[in-house]
Amino acid sequence: VFHGRIVARRVVGQETRYEVEVKAPYRQRFPLVAREYLWVPNTCGCPALRQGGDYLLMARRHVNHEHTLNRILLQDDGYARPWTPREARLVREAARHC
Repeated sequence: VFHGRIVARRVVGQETRYEVEVKAPYRQRFPLVAREYLWVPNTCGCPALRQGGDYLLMARRHVNHEHTLNRILLQDDGYARPWTPREARLVREAARHC
């Protein structure tokens, strides 16, 4: 779970790749760097993440069986909401209890 700003969007094959500036990690099982690529397994723009927008994102690390692909994936059951100070406070509180 992290706060990120969408820098760019690009359709690659049957997927959408967002370049994300990581503003603040809240809870993570894998390290994040200042700029990450966030992959969405469709091209419909769902969820609709607009360039320049700040979001609270819950994604997972996806590594294929051959270990040749290692990326952050926002799946259908993932979480993408516009970032607000209230949303950030709720996530910080939840992270303390989990």
